[in-house]
Amino acid sequence: MTALRSLIVFATAVLATAPSQGRYAASRAEDVVELADTASDVRISVLAPLCNAYDMVVKNEHVIRRTFTDLAAFRARPGLNGIPLLAPFANRLDEQAFYANGRKYAFDMELGNVRGAIPIHGFLSNAKDWKLVDAKADASGAWVTCTLDFYRNPQWMKQFPFAHTLTLTYRLSDGALEVRTRIDNLSVDPMPVAIGFHPYFQLTDSPRDDWTLAVGARTHWLLAPTFIPTGETEPIERVFSDPQSAALKGANLDDVFSDLARDANGRASVRVRGKSQQLEILLGPNYRAVVLYSPANAPNFVAIEPMVGITDSMNLAHKGIYKELQSVPPGGTWQESFWIRPSGF
Repeated sequence: MTALRSLIVFATAVLATAPSQGRYAASRAEDVVELADTASDVRISVLAPLCNAYDMVVKNEHVIRRTFTDLAAFRARPGLNGIPLLAPFANRLDEQAFYANGRKYAFDMELGNVRGAIPIHGFLSNAKDWKLVDAKADASGAWVTCTLDFYRNPQWMKQFPFAHTLTLTYRLSDGALEVRTRIDNLSVDPMPVAIGFHPYFQLTDSPRDDWTLAVGARTHWLLAPTFIPTGETEPIERVFSDPQSAALKGANLDDVFSDLARDANGRASVRVRGKSQQLEILLGPNYRAVVLYSPANAPNFVAIEPMVGITDSMNLAHKGIYKELQSVPPGGTWQESFWIRPSGF
């Protein structure tokens, strides 16, 4: 009976992660989930404990930059590889503290999870506490969902004392990858939302100097030497004379843009184009800013970073400089998606 029960349990586990027999598939090997769209020839690999889509392969071409040699190296030192979540704050803060609901919350720098005079990128990009919820496929797509109970970690709560749960879903459909984030605020106070993502993209049909950008934004924020917005803005044309065909050759980008141009569905678009390949990043309405990072002397990559708000949004909102800071009411939910859509491969 024990052997039979073990066989049933094993068979159930295999069926739960078995790939679909149609266009889409979701399969699991240990802690890696692979999503596949056979018609578009797109594969996504997600390391579940990190809930990070560390690889996106389009017709055998890797479109996300990798700085690690193998998966073991990525597990040990994830860094800013794949599609890392920047939370509970994205990019930089102007001091070792943040402001919310009229109060100052100073970081405990001795904990070591927040570092530097100008803290940057939060402290969850290396978090290995994500729990796999499901990995499935049907006739419309394949997806994997993971959750992170932020409130269970005392060192995280010490730095950002808003109890909440994060849910990330990667969904592959019609050749495009959707990255959906949900925040459930479990605390008694409104929770500021200042998260973002930091994917590095690459094209393989041409060098960076031959790429162009199409940036669906109207406003460029001027930055102090610390890369913190000063509060002054200018039209995007002061940076790109033609925002729909901006050459990356000679460009030295680490810039913040807002006032995004929206389509009928409320989505904004940023595209990088090569000889024939293109990646379009579509941002849902709750992504109010985008950071573009591509140093002039860098290898072939451009980081197109979806941001809920501009850099230092919590502190600049407290100062009255930034007007679009979002928050989640007590017991409420915040949710938004961005999409990566390849073409020309």
